[in-house]
Amino acid sequence: MAQGFNPDQYEPGTHPDLPPPPNSTGVVGWAKANLFSSPLNIALTLLALWFLWQILPPSIHWLFSGAVWAAADRKECWALMEAPRDGACWAFIRGSLELFLYGWYPEPERWRVDLTFVLFAAAVFGALRENIPGKKYWLIFAAAFPFIAAWLLFGGFGLEAIPTNKLGGILLTLVVAVTGISFSLPIGVALALGRRSRLPVLRALCVIFIEFIRGVPLITLLFVASTMLTYFLPPGSTFDLLIRVLIMVTLFAAAYIAEVVRGGLQGLSSGQYEAADSLGLTYWQAHRLVILPQALKISIPGIVNTFIGSYKDSVLVLIIGMMDILGLGRARLNDPEWLGLAPELYIFISLFFFISCFAMSRYSLSLERKLETGHKS
Repeated sequence: MAQGFNPDQYEPGTHPDLPPPPNSTGVVGWAKANLFSSPLNIALTLLALWFLWQILPPSIHWLFSGAVWAAADRKECWALMEAPRDGACWAFIRGSLELFLYGWYPEPERWRVDLTFVLFAAAVFGALRENIPGKKYWLIFAAAFPFIAAWLLFGGFGLEAIPTNKLGGILLTLVVAVTGISFSLPIGVALALGRRSRLPVLRALCVIFIEFIRGVPLITLLFVASTMLTYFLPPGSTFDLLIRVLIMVTLFAAAYIAEVVRGGLQGLSSGQYEAADSLGLTYWQAHRLVILPQALKISIPGIVNTFIGSYKDSVLVLIIGMMDILGLGRARLNDPEWLGLAPELYIFISLFFFISCFAMSRYSLSLERKLETGHKS
C-alpha cells in the first residue's frame, strides 16, 4: 500500500489509481521476473554471467584493443602486438578490402561497380520503403535494375565489355544472390499456379520440374551447369559459365518458392475464390486482385527464409572454381605474407553475411506486422 494512503478517505469505487510497487517495474522488475524468478533461474543467470566474464574481456581485447589495423604483412602485425597472436590482424582485411570487393574487375572501370552498388541501394530503398513519393516509378526502377546492372557490369552499348571471369569477391556474391532472388520469385509464383492448374499437362510439367529440382542438391546442379551442359549445345557454341550458374541458382530457388507460395494458396479458404467468382472476375483478375495478394502475405516468412538460404548458398560457386568472397579469401590466405590469418578472414565473411541476412529477416518481420489483419487469436 502506498505511503500516506488511507482507503477510508474514499467512497467505494472512487479510489485513485496508484503506481505499481517500485520493485515490480523498470529494470529491477524485469530482472526479478526474468532472471531471478526461481532458484533455477538464479543459478542459470549466475552461470551465464560467469561465462560472459570469462569470454568477453579476452574477446574484446583480441578484436579491438589488442588488434593491429595497419601493417605490411603478418610478421609486422605480430611485431606490433604485446604478444604474438595476442590480437587480431585486421590489417589483412584492410589491405585486401579492394580485392574482396571488386575481385579482378579492371581498376579504371570500377566506377561502374560503384554506380551499380548505389543503384542497388536506391532500388532496394524505393521498393521496400512505404509512402515514398512516386512509388509506382520506384517499383518500375527496381524491376529494371537487374538489366541495368548487367549492362553496367558486363558492358555493351557504349561501355567496354568486361569478361565475366573478372568478377569476384563480394561483387560476384551479390550478382549470384541478387539475380537468383530477383527472378526466382516470379518464376516460383508461376510454377505454384501451374501446379494447381486444371490443365493436366501443365500441372504434370510443373510437378515434375519442382520435385526434380527439390530432390537434387544445388551443388549437383552447379556441376551440371559447369561441365555437362556444354555437351548438349551445338559443336563450337559457347555458353558463359556465370550465365549457366545464374540460371541454375534461379531455377533452384524458384522450385522452393513455388512450394512456399502453393502453401499460401492452399491456406486460403474457398470463400475467397467464391467471392472473386461472385464479382465476375476472370481467372487472372481474381488471382491478381484477390488470391495472390493474400497468399503472398501468408507466405512472407517462407519466401524470405528461401531468399536467405539462396543468399548463403551463393558461396557454393566456389566448388566449380568461381571466386566469390569465400573463395577469394581462401586464395588470399595462400599468400605467404598473410599465412595463418584464417580467423580474421572467417570473422569478416561471417559478419558480412550476418548483417545482410539479419537485415532481410528484420524487414520480413516488420512487413508481417504491417500486413497483420487480426487473424491470429
